[in-house]
Amino acid sequence: MDSGLAGKSPRPGMTAEPMSDKSPFASPGTVADLEEGSALTPKFDADGLVTCVATDAASGDVLMVAHMNAEALARTIATGEAWYFSRSRHSLWKKGETSGHTQRVVEMRVDCDQDAVWIKVEQVAGACHTGRRSCFYRAVPLGKAGGMRLEFRDERVFDPKAIYPAGKS
Repeated sequence: MDSGLAGKSPRPGMTAEPMSDKSPFASPGTVADLEEGSALTPKFDADGLVTCVATDAASGDVLMVAHMNAEALARTIATGEAWYFSRSRHSLWKKGETSGHTQRVVEMRVDCDQDAVWIKVEQVAGACHTGRRSCFYRAVPLGKAGGMRLEFRDERVFDPKAIYPAGKS
């Protein structure tokens, strides 16, 4: 399978290795198997991905939403460290490989039809490339008509310019 990176160099923290065509997971079975069975049989979308929600294991705060392909999911399970798949760069990335802001997975769950993953993590510093602890740092005001102005709720916990090269966050 083409990794989509021919002639391109990945940003730091992303691997450019080709993806394997073989998934370590069995194909999803019947609805009953997915919903009530004990086998992990992720239901990957047409692009070979499942959505992953990462929350802080201690507070329960949502930190980020990303995607995993079979290899990222398998590496996360095997290592206990969060691995994701970048849709824009078509490559694997280990959370914190560039920044040092790693995610140690303390629990992983799948939803009822196994097309989404929830990981509870111990987050080092911030999860968001903007320098904030969570990617969900702005609130949408409810019950107001007219133009929507987002309300900032979280301050930066690190300087992204000190960690990521210009244009590489």
